[in-house]
Amino acid sequence: MPTRPYVIDEMISAKSIAARIENLAREISDTFKGTDKLVVVGLLRGSFVFIADLVRELDLPIEVDFLEATSYGDSTESSREVKIMKDLRGKIGGRDVLLVEDIVDTGFTLKHVVGMLNARKPAHMKTIALLNKQSRREVDVTADWIGFEIPDEFVVGYGIDFAQRNRNLPFIGKVRFTEE
Repeated sequence: MPTRPYVIDEMISAKSIAARIENLAREISDTFKGTDKLVVVGLLRGSFVFIADLVRELDLPIEVDFLEATSYGDSTESSREVKIMKDLRGKIGGRDVLLVEDIVDTGFTLKHVVGMLNARKPAHMKTIALLNKQSRREVDVTADWIGFEIPDEFVVGYGIDFAQRNRNLPFIGKVRFTEE
């Protein structure tokens, strides 16, 4: 549970998110056109809303799998230590893979997971992140598709949480801490 009171200011509307996902899905569908089945891998927990909306817009045969990695816990800062909490159920060797991330901040999680999945030798792997905080990047990693560039703000909503709260907001909001 958060220890300080806070408010949430809307940063990206639900309507803007839906429009951007529609465009991204068209690009992804074009890129993977001809695949027999795209394995869409969601990074839990923050990507679950994004992946649900994204796969409904893809014009491809798909399979969905999930991997849970964490570097935050209940903090607002990355620990820079990536822990795999849940691995994929299926095999990705020789298959086309789209890795779906909610937010790329320091880059440690995405870099770690991409390395881990590439070691399994997918035929092709691309990455997509709903949000990108380039100003916070500490490692050299970039998603192939990015929904929105955002400033260095702590955000919640649309699947992204603060201490397991606010995932159910239909928009992306900036957390602003207040005094009691």
